[in-house]
Amino acid sequence: MKCRHCGNLLNKTFIDLGYAPPSNAYLTKSQLNQHELYFPLKVFVCENCWLVQTEDYNNADDLFNAEYAYFSSTSISWLKHAEDYSDLIINKLKLNEKSFVIEIASNDGYLLKNFVNKGIPCLGIEPTKNTAEASIKLNIPVVQEFFGEKLAIKLESNNQKADLICGNNVYAHVPNINDFTLGLKIALKKGGTITLEFPHLLNLIKYKQFDTIYHEHFSYLSLYTVKKIFETFGLIIYDVEELNTHGGSLRIYACHDDDKRIVSNNVLNLLNIEEKFGLTNITIYNDFQHEAIKIKNNLLNFLIEQYNLGKKVYGYGAAAKGNTLLNFAGIKSDLIKFVFDAAKSKQFMYMPGSHIPILPPEILDSDIPDYIFILPWNISDEVQNQLQHLSNKGAKFVTAIPYLQIK
Repeated sequence: MKCRHCGNLLNKTFIDLGYAPPSNAYLTKSQLNQHELYFPLKVFVCENCWLVQTEDYNNADDLFNAEYAYFSSTSISWLKHAEDYSDLIINKLKLNEKSFVIEIASNDGYLLKNFVNKGIPCLGIEPTKNTAEASIKLNIPVVQEFFGEKLAIKLESNNQKADLICGNNVYAHVPNINDFTLGLKIALKKGGTITLEFPHLLNLIKYKQFDTIYHEHFSYLSLYTVKKIFETFGLIIYDVEELNTHGGSLRIYACHDDDKRIVSNNVLNLLNIEEKFGLTNITIYNDFQHEAIKIKNNLLNFLIEQYNLGKKVYGYGAAAKGNTLLNFAGIKSDLIKFVFDAAKSKQFMYMPGSHIPILPPEILDSDIPDYIFILPWNISDEVQNQLQHLSNKGAKFVTAIPYLQIK
C-alpha cells in the first residue's frame, strides 16, 4: 500500500485492531441471521509526510450509504459547539446576506441552520440520504453527493464559489484526501476562508484514544501533515485553534496561497509542540498497539469480575468509537446486556459485530444497573448530567479510555 497523499510505500504499522464491521453499520433484528461484512482495521503511518491512514480495502459508498445512522443533532453539547462557531465565524469574516457558505458533510443541518436563521445564503453537501433529508426539512439547500474536484468544478460553473467553506469531522473521513483538497481550492472564492475541524493525532496518541480508529476514518491528522497537503494544492493555513471536542481537535483556517493574510503565531507554536511530542519521528508510533491491548484487558477484567459478582453493566451511547472498542475486545451481550442511546435512528437496532441491542434511555428509569459504561467518553460529562438521577439511586459510571475510571 502507498500513502494516500505523497505515494510513499507504507511499511510501518501504527496499530492493528483485527477485523470488524463498519462502526456505523447498525443492524435490524432481521439482519442478525444474515452474513455480516467484516473488514481489516489496520492503520499505517507514512514515514515521509507522516499521514496516519487506514489500510485500503473498499470505497466510501460502502460506509456512507442511505442507512447511515449518525445524526449530529443528537448531542446537546455538539449543537452548542456549532452555534458558537457560527457566531464566531460570522463576526470574524463579516458574513452577510451577500455572502455564500458551503458546509461539506452538512449532516442533518445542525450547523447551517444557524446561517439560515441569520439570512446568510448557504449550501450543504451531504451524500447520506437520511441526514440530507433531515437538513432539507430545515430549508437548507443540499447537494447529495460526495465532495471532490468533480463537484467543485460543477459548483464553480454554477457561480457557487464560497466565501466560507467549513467542514467538521469530514477531512478524516475522505478516502481520496488529495482530490478533496483540490476541490476545496477550486470551490473557494478569492479572499475566502476554509475552516476544517478534525481530531488531533497528538491527542489520539497521548490519551490512548485508539477507539477513535474505525473504518469511516481514513486518516488521522496532525497540523504538520495537513499543512503539507494544503500547500501541495495552493492553500495556506493562516491560523489554528485547539478545541476540546472529540477528545481534543484542531480547527484550521486556510486561504489561497496568494492571499495577503498574515500567518498567526499559533501555527508555528503548534508545529513546534507536535515536533517536540515526536509526531515526525517514528519512535512515538511504536508502543500504541501495546497501550490498546492494556486498555482492552483492563476492561475485560472489570466486566468479567462484575459478571461473576452478579452485577448488571449496561452501556450508554451507541457511538462508532464504542463499536471499535467492543469488537476489539470481543465483548458481547453476556457482559453488556444492552446499550442505551437517545438517537431514535439507532433505537431497537443492534450494535455491529457485538449484536448488543440498542434501547431508548427511558427504560433505564425502571431498570437501573449497577454500572453504566459510557462508550462515547468524549461526552461523558454530558451523559452523567443527563443521568444524574440514576447515580442518585446507586448506579456508577464507567469509562475505559485512557484508563478504566469508575465514578
